[in-house]
Amino acid sequence: MDQQAIALNERLKREWTDQYVVVNPDRPELKRFVGVVGRVVTVNYNNKAVIDFQDGAWYDVSASTQYLTKVDAAEAKAKFNAEANSAQPIPEKQG
Repeated sequence: MDQQAIALNERLKREWTDQYVVVNPDRPELKRFVGVVGRVVTVNYNNKAVIDFQDGAWYDVSASTQYLTKVDAAEAKAKFNAEANSAQPIPEKQG
């Protein structure tokens, strides 16, 4: 990976990580996430935002305004359930 690609990825990480987002409803491949607020966990080296949509899985979506729209944090926190993601402990499986 060259320095320019690394710099772009780092810029995207700073811009998108820990942002609340909704998907573009006009993108047919993202229809299942319409109306759901997600939180960007990070941006991978393919420049895709890794997003927690509160369903127990993380999805990679292009880190671009063509696909994602940032949501105001105060509004998003009211709609985003931080307990409903795959990073939470499963008490019944812990010993």
